[in-house]
Amino acid sequence: RNRIALQSDFLGACALGIENFLCLTGDHQSMGNHPQAKNVFDIDSVQLLGILNDMKEKKIFQCGETLKGEVKAFLGAGENPFADPIEFRVYRLAKKVSAGARFVQTQAVFDVEMFARFMEEVRKMGLHEKTHILAGVIPVKSPQALRYMQNEVPGLSIPASLLERMEKAPDPREEGVQICVEIIEKLKTIEGVRGVHIMAIAWESIVPEIVQRSNLYPRPRKEVG
Repeated sequence: RNRIALQSDFLGACALGIENFLCLTGDHQSMGNHPQAKNVFDIDSVQLLGILNDMKEKKIFQCGETLKGEVKAFLGAGENPFADPIEFRVYRLAKKVSAGARFVQTQAVFDVEMFARFMEEVRKMGLHEKTHILAGVIPVKSPQALRYMQNEVPGLSIPASLLERMEKAPDPREEGVQICVEIIEKLKTIEGVRGVHIMAIAWESIVPEIVQRSNLYPRPRKEVG
């Protein structure tokens, strides 16, 4: 989609009452099942955030024309704390926050220690006070699924200890859920994490159990005073 189509899609979604928008650049078409398709990378996620934020806050289109009426939108972005070059990820996040990202969904966290180091850099820049960071988690059904993600999904860091646990588990599905719950409990202790994004790929039915076992329901509330 080029910038014209994206602005049109945004207005159409707002007219339908949609208020939450996740802005992503998207993968190159060579990674999909139509590698010969022509790409349309007119703008990236940072530019898209800026355009939509201007439509919301300044009531102008990207071309500078005035937008009549108001749009309600809560803009967000994705971030991968584990992708190379790792040392620059926090700076890219800062660009997205500056462009208008008010929430951020991260790549799936398996390596909590590595994610904690990323969050330390986030706090140094004060980004955790400017956006809502939702850490991604994935419950896995089998060691084969975990190994597939390790080998085929770019930008994931999966500790060998987790793979070993899954391979030795008498009930891999239960072990996968338990690992997910343990990761969520650890994420709760990291300053700046405002929630989790449960990505139950082809296993949506397990989400309520994970939410309950992680004590995420009823929704945790911060005590004030």
